[in-house]
Amino acid sequence: QVQLVESGGGLVQPGGSLRLSCADSRSTVNINAMGWYRQAPGQRREVVATLTRGGKTTYPTSVEGRFTISRDNAKNTVYLQMNSLKPEDTAVYYCNVAPWLGPTNWGQGTQVIVSS
Repeated sequence: QVQLVESGGGLVQPGGSLRLSCADSRSTVNINAMGWYRQAPGQRREVVATLTRGGKTTYPTSVEGRFTISRDNAKNTVYLQMNSLKPEDTAVYYCNVAPWLGPTNWGQGTQVIVSS
């Protein structure tokens, strides 16, 4: 069973940065394509970044150029570097396997609030 733990969220001013981490002791992040997702109140969960096993990344236009997904295999950890944050980035952020792998067993996520 996938057990992923997200961390690194918090309150940040518009224009600020945060780095989210997603750790898994079972090496899930090393052997699968991974994704970061977010869900704002009253909205559907959406993908904000994906990373294939080969290192290819994709982002929706809403975050492209501001968000960067990466992986540290030695630490079984996937990161999401978020720069130039906007109030509309406020959401709970989750990591899981990539959308095309049918992610299940969602963790608790980490809250990101962008506000002055």
